[in-house]
Amino acid sequence: MKDQIQREIMINASKERVYVAITSPNQLTQWFPDRIEGILSEGERPLFVFEGHGKAQVFIEAMQPYSYFAYRWIPGGSDFLGDVRTVPHTLVEFKIEEVGQSCKLILTESGFAKLPSDVAEKKYTQNDGGWTFMIGRLDAYFKK
Repeated sequence: MKDQIQREIMINASKERVYVAITSPNQLTQWFPDRIEGILSEGERPLFVFEGHGKAQVFIEAMQPYSYFAYRWIPGGSDFLGDVRTVPHTLVEFKIEEVGQSCKLILTESGFAKLPSDVAEKKYTQNDGGWTFMIGRLDAYFKK
């Protein structure tokens, strides 16, 4: 069982602009969830709503302006409500590295091997394709 998914993308923007695109509800909903209920702040537990695909309660693990954003969730639109840290979950991390006048964004989702064996492979496959799609949307967002 594979434990992590990783995607990298080069974005022609400042690290500040990239960070805002992944942490500001108004911008995040332009390329990732359709709606966010709650506050995107370290230690908070907002709800990401994906119309037609379910909801995902998240726990904001860390927010380090302009370089790092991480949250924990149950992948795959499980509609779980509550503290995701109390059940098997994955960690999604966004790392921003400045490269000249552009940025490299590295997305990593890890922890699939710790999910229940009856759903781990399905959730991995679902999110592997999902992140390809969402990173494509993020790329398009910056090219507007």
